[in-house]
Amino acid sequence: MIKQYETVFIATPVLSDTQMKEAVAKYTQLIADNGGEVVYQEDWGLKQLAYPIQHKTSGFYYLIQFKADPQFVNTLETQYHRDERIIRFLTVALDKDAVAYAEHRRQVRSGKAAEAAKEEAPAEPAAEPVEEVEE
Repeated sequence: MIKQYETVFIATPVLSDTQMKEAVAKYTQLIADNGGEVVYQEDWGLKQLAYPIQHKTSGFYYLIQFKADPQFVNTLETQYHRDERIIRFLTVALDKDAVAYAEHRRQVRSGKAAEAAKEEAPAEPAAEPVEEVEE
């Protein structure tokens, strides 16, 4: 039985952009290799931690929403434990209401991204109205 899950992990802040992309690619590939499907992923960036973890006060947050068998979650979390780049993680199963909320959130985010892209694109200059002068 396939269920939808959401996992958020915090990677150590000393990673370069390339190393962070490699870590994300490792976990998305792990999901795909085990018969899962990545539904959505989002980079939350570098954020301050509420309390120090392993003497670090910040970390790179990353969200992955995926569909997979329930047994796969143990495999994923085992890989998180083994990876020294990951300092914290949380994986939760989404119920039907959470799936609907996640879908709504994705649509709102994509709408905001589309609006931002429109604003950044140079607008064509509007033709100036020509005033007719009556003689």
